[in-house]
Amino acid sequence: MAVLLSGQYSLPVSREVVYAALNDPDVLRECIPGCEELEVRSDGIFAAVVRLELGPLKTRFRGKVRLEDLDPPNSYRISGEGDGGIAGFAKGGAALKLVPDDEGGTLLSYEAEANINGKIAQLGQRLITSTSKKIADRFFESLTNRLQPNPRTAESQ
Repeated sequence: MAVLLSGQYSLPVSREVVYAALNDPDVLRECIPGCEELEVRSDGIFAAVVRLELGPLKTRFRGKVRLEDLDPPNSYRISGEGDGGIAGFAKGGAALKLVPDDEGGTLLSYEAEANINGKIAQLGQRLITSTSKKIADRFFESLTNRLQPNPRTAESQ
């Protein structure tokens, strides 16, 4: 089953800051919902263990993601795959673009496609798409919160 997702988020900081955060394993580990482990291997691949709940299915996915077509701080592509054991397998990619907005922040947009099989695919396209969108929204909400300028820092200067 193929799942298509796209989204757009406004972040309160420059493209350079957003791009750096999206390549920082500590930031990603903190912002990815259900992330239990995340490391950057010597070959540049991000390896992760993420606990997911998709409807009645709860599973741990072990996955690998590679960043490709790097154009800092404008864009890159993500390709990867994840194995959820008996729950199923997913493989896909996403294109991510960062554009400055009129207020000094960044407009982030993405388009993603994943191919899913196994028990997860039996849950149905609508449930998988809505759950995936919620996970993406939670990730970008966490990222936005992490990147918010700290008002106390500005006051203390």
